[in-house]
Amino acid sequence: MRLEQLTVQLRARSSWEAMELGMALVRRHAAAIWKPWLLVTLPVFALLNAAGWALDLIGLAGVLMWWFKPVFDRIPLYVASRAVFGAVPGVRETVRAQADWGWRPMLHYLTWRRFSPVRSLYLPVDLLEGVQGQRLRERRRVLAGAIYGNAALLTLVCLHFEGALFLGGIAGILMFTPLDLLPETLRTTWTLIAEQSPAWVKIGLNAMAWMAVSVIEPFFVGAGFGLYLNRRTQLEAWDVEIVFRKLRGRLARGASALLVMIAILGAAVSAPAQAQDASEAPAPHESVDADETPAAPTLPEVFGKQRVDERNFHRASEQAYRDPSLNRTVVQKRWERIDKAEAEPERATPRPEWLQGVLAMFAFLAEWGLWILAGVLLLALLLTARYWLPWMRGQGGGRAVAFDAGTTHEPARVPEALPDDVASAARRLWREGRARDALALVYRAGVQAMGRRAQVELPPGATEAECLRLSRRMAQSEDRQLFARIVRVWQYAAYAQRLPEEAEFESLLGQMQARGGWLA
Repeated sequence: MRLEQLTVQLRARSSWEAMELGMALVRRHAAAIWKPWLLVTLPVFALLNAAGWALDLIGLAGVLMWWFKPVFDRIPLYVASRAVFGAVPGVRETVRAQADWGWRPMLHYLTWRRFSPVRSLYLPVDLLEGVQGQRLRERRRVLAGAIYGNAALLTLVCLHFEGALFLGGIAGILMFTPLDLLPETLRTTWTLIAEQSPAWVKIGLNAMAWMAVSVIEPFFVGAGFGLYLNRRTQLEAWDVEIVFRKLRGRLARGASALLVMIAILGAAVSAPAQAQDASEAPAPHESVDADETPAAPTLPEVFGKQRVDERNFHRASEQAYRDPSLNRTVVQKRWERIDKAEAEPERATPRPEWLQGVLAMFAFLAEWGLWILAGVLLLALLLTARYWLPWMRGQGGGRAVAFDAGTTHEPARVPEALPDDVASAARRLWREGRARDALALVYRAGVQAMGRRAQVELPPGATEAECLRLSRRMAQSEDRQLFARIVRVWQYAAYAQRLPEEAEFESLLGQMQARGGWLA
């Protein structure tokens, strides 16, 4: 770890601050993350949906895109893990690295670990530390011990954000639908999604899900990486180590002047000693036996043959991993003898009589309160049995709601050809109690008049929504408003069983006669 090259300020943060740190990294390096994300995920999306279309399994293509999210999570993690040390990878480097980086743990993340609620926290451990086996399990346990709940809550929140974006995309499309056409549009949308489901609708839903994942998933991975950095800072004191490294750098920069001063002082002290040694040196004809010259000690003589005790080092590291302070939970059991006299010392002053009575009442309610409440509820049920018991037996005395005679579910009977005087015929049907037939006659006359005024050819079996859409071609706004009123009155009667008042019916006929040509 090149801690001196970190581009973030390490300190002891809370878990929520650590998540925000990771998301800030994603925002800072957004281009370096989302460009390779699109270059990798978009071809996979197109390939899976093309294969699903060919095999009539487009829904399976969307499920596979969601299932491969751990594979795509390597992209933001690759960028963030290098950008935090100041080495932001390029788009080409990131895309090329996905071919051979981090594939070993993917077998786990695409099978039994796919539904892990702490995937964002475990991914940095598996992909960045390079440990395996028992050591990897210990690292996961140590790092995730205190923040498992925070990582799980992060997963839940991000899933809700993805769902909100997905549903918001569908709602955003419906927002552009005119209010008059909204009921019919909702029915058509539900039919397309739930019943018919053509291929383009399924691919559109898959595309919305892919876009929602593409927006949220990099932030999900970045927040998990922030938790990972903060946890290692807490356990390994990275912030303290960085301070010491900076202190060493300052000392190293000032060491040159210190060395010069030490050299000058050493030369001044050693000059008299060298002169004295020169005066006591033997004559040139005298020789010194080579065996009597003391030999310089070697490293094996000073430190022994084994300068590094690897066994002790491994033993110390294993003992460190077994340290209870690094465990998530520590259970300690100890038996102690309790002296009842010491456990309940005598009170200095006795309780008053009234206080003992209050405490006794509370104790009675606490012990028998639920039974008393159950008895009260049972008594209330028995006293009100004459009201709810017949209803429970299906013999309720409620009166059946009688609909108006003209409000029936029978289809309206309209003649094939419109009469010459539609207004008189509609009023006659209304007086005979055939209100739905009268409104159907008025609606049919209005549709034909709208077709003439808008100069459009109505398709056979055109719905109310289609007629409203075609009525926008009429030049006069008063005609468009009148036709919308005709359709609304007919829909209330046909679908909601709500007939207009006679005054409203006459007002509608009068407005149609005033505009001219609507009842002919």
